[in-house]
Amino acid sequence: MKRDNIDLVYVGGYHQESGLIVRQMRDQGLKTVLMAGDALADKEFASITGPAGEGTLFTFGPDPRNKPTAKKIVESFKAKGIDPEGYTLYTYAAMQVWSQAVAKVGSTDPKKVMEAIKAGSWDTVIGKLEFDAKGDIKQIDYVVYKWDTKGNYAEIDPGKGT
Repeated sequence: MKRDNIDLVYVGGYHQESGLIVRQMRDQGLKTVLMAGDALADKEFASITGPAGEGTLFTFGPDPRNKPTAKKIVESFKAKGIDPEGYTLYTYAAMQVWSQAVAKVGSTDPKKVMEAIKAGSWDTVIGKLEFDAKGDIKQIDYVVYKWDTKGNYAEIDPGKGT
C-alpha cells in the first residue's frame, strides 16, 4: 500500500481487525482511508484505534436511535446506562416483528410465523417494516459514516462529503 500510494482500502472484516489495520497504517505513516461495512458501528473500534481512527468510513443504516419511533425505548436504554448503538435497535425490531407475528398466528411454528411476517406490515422501534416473498426487508437504506478523533462516528452529509 505504501509503495503504490493506495488512497482507500475496503475491509470486509470486523472492527477488531480493522482497528489494528488502521493503527498499523498510521504507524507506517500512511494516510490511506480504511472503509468497511456495518461491523465498524461499535465504539470498541475507537478504543482500538484511538485518534488514528479519524477519517475511517463505514456503511450502515441510518442511525435508528434518531427515529421518532425509537425515542421511548432509547430513553429507557439510556436510563439504564446503555447506549443502544449498532444493531441493538434492529435486533429489538426483529423481536417485535417476530412476537407480533406469533400473536397473529397464535403459534410459534416457524413456517406459520414466516408466512405471517411476509404477508404483514409491522410497527417497530425503527418504523414500519415489510418483507418480500423471500423474507428480505423491503425498506433498504444505507448511509456512510465517518469516525472522528474523539471516538465518535457521524453520518456523512452526501452534499458536503463530511
